[in-house]
Amino acid sequence: MKKHDIVIVGGGPAGMMAGLLFARAGLDVTVLEKHGDFLRDFRGDTVHPSTLDLFDELGLLDALLAEPHDKVAEIGAVIGGRSYRVADFTHLPGRGRFVAMMPQWHFLDFVAHQARRFPTFGLRMETEAVGLIGGTRRIAGVRTREGEEIAARLVILADGRTSALRAAAGLPLQDLGVPIDVFWFRVPKQRTATNETAGYLSQGQMVVLIDRGDYFQCARVIRKGSAAEVQARGIATFREDMARAAPAIARGIAAVQDWDDVKLLSVSLDRLTRWHRPGLLAIGDAAHAMSPVGGVGINLAIQDAVAAANILAAAMAAGQDPDPLLEKVQARRMLPVRVVQAIQRTVHRAVLEKALAGEIDRAPLVLRILDRVALLRRIPARVLGLGVRREHIRSPAWSE
Repeated sequence: MKKHDIVIVGGGPAGMMAGLLFARAGLDVTVLEKHGDFLRDFRGDTVHPSTLDLFDELGLLDALLAEPHDKVAEIGAVIGGRSYRVADFTHLPGRGRFVAMMPQWHFLDFVAHQARRFPTFGLRMETEAVGLIGGTRRIAGVRTREGEEIAARLVILADGRTSALRAAAGLPLQDLGVPIDVFWFRVPKQRTATNETAGYLSQGQMVVLIDRGDYFQCARVIRKGSAAEVQARGIATFREDMARAAPAIARGIAAVQDWDDVKLLSVSLDRLTRWHRPGLLAIGDAAHAMSPVGGVGINLAIQDAVAAANILAAAMAAGQDPDPLLEKVQARRMLPVRVVQAIQRTVHRAVLEKALAGEIDRAPLVLRILDRVALLRRIPARVLGLGVRREHIRSPAWSE
């Protein structure tokens, strides 16, 4: 049985980015993705400046931006019918001075295409890892649903927030609790000269509109566990509520014809207290599920992949055992995870819970100040766009 250097479970942003970087370092990498393609809607598609800068460091930014996308240079909110400017990305350092709204399937196809340039990269679609192989002391690979065993020096779990293998590995999970769920739906629109992504808050309703050019991807925020209650009021009431809360979608909301057009996202906020055990490392949503607040999940996952490659790739390429280094990956990434989750929990308590209870009828003072003082809008842009302890490409390239 062939033994790979690395087997990565999950072909999402964390898994594909890790595959690209480890293959770039000359390691034998295989990514296992259980689906037949990346074409699934209602997945995060906000590619933040921190991620754009990473692709610039790889010399791939221009090629990435040739993929279909829209640029969001400023973020705003509409509260009680009035618009407020919140964040301005145009003053950030580097070339990534905007958020690229790119459907995730385009992003993942792009990363896969770039990774395939390296002869040691492999991507196996429709291959689901359902078990771990090896003794109690060290993980030695994975077992697929078909019973195939795939051996590796290191297994990286990047299979998302519902990862079954992290439980099989015995990694302890801390549930932080979250007061919201989200209904996702799409509404057609006319293309506009500027991107109209924004959040709307009015009369106990909160809706986020993500402008994808000829349609809005819409997120209605609801109280945790209240989906059945909302559905019981009927799809007609749902449409009426959304048209009132976000007038920008009033003309197209009729496209939401029944509940089959609306998808429920059960939001979770959690993190592993230990990301690793001998022979195995968890990254991305498998290590820390994030709230949709800020749209940072993809970008944190990619930062995890970069940190893992920075710490592990050179040592593994030199034949060293990766196990002593796995703790360093967690130590590097735990601070930004804790900070972002703390911010999200604060927003949940101070804004979302009150908004859904109808207790916010005007913009909070901080939003009014941001709207009036342009210079201050650079602060939330930096926090959202660049994050905390952002990574840079330091893993080796095999041709060097």
